[in-house]
Amino acid sequence: MSATTSIRIDQSLYNQAKADAAAEHRTISGQIEFWAKVGRAALDNPDLPVNFIAESLASMTEPREDATPFVPRSRLQ
Repeated sequence: MSATTSIRIDQSLYNQAKADAAAEHRTISGQIEFWAKVGRAALDNPDLPVNFIAESLASMTEPREDATPFVPRSRLQ
């Protein structure tokens, strides 16, 4: 289990995190952690679109048995 730390954030950011957390089935702290990971990855990979980064990070948390197998386009035709 990882350690936790309390921080102060702007109320409007908290409210947005609360709304997004409910929509994404995360805790409020989990939503803020997700945003932080997306932001860090975006800074580390400026050539990648932020949506790609966010979707990639979100997919990494999905249970492996729920994953859709990759099928190359050449096999779809």
